[in-house]
Amino acid sequence: MTKTNSTQFSPINQDIVEQLMAIELACHPHPWSEKTFRSCIDGRYFGDYLTVDKAIVGFYVGEHVAGESTLMDICVAPAQQGKGYGKTLLLQFFEDCKKLASKTIFLEVRAKNISAQMLYINHGFSEISRRTGYYPSNTSFGYEDAIVMSKKL
Repeated sequence: MTKTNSTQFSPINQDIVEQLMAIELACHPHPWSEKTFRSCIDGRYFGDYLTVDKAIVGFYVGEHVAGESTLMDICVAPAQQGKGYGKTLLLQFFEDCKKLASKTIFLEVRAKNISAQMLYINHGFSEISRRTGYYPSNTSFGYEDAIVMSKKL
């Protein structure tokens, strides 16, 4: 007997932020604050969270302005990483961008986050710029570059 996972996307709203913050805090060395997260709901922001068998495994937050969308944040719970959920979330983000009639998508990724870069490259993104010293480093000192990437829809 084969078991299939039941997956579902739901729009991010204020009621779910507290649960998503646990994933945010686990995924990033310098995570968003809850206040920042809450400010990125509604208006020009959009996002979904993914549940698998009724457990939240990840989410993304996007911003849409003047025909362009930006992937602001994407997280998969550490225990769920490596199972393709990042790709699933990214593809859902693309669908939302298409519904918003976005022409171009942008994102930034840490220079040392090679697995994320490969996911983005494999889905049509290319590097267009670098922001030198943009992110605080994961070490006790220094900064890390942000790679700016884009994709045409």
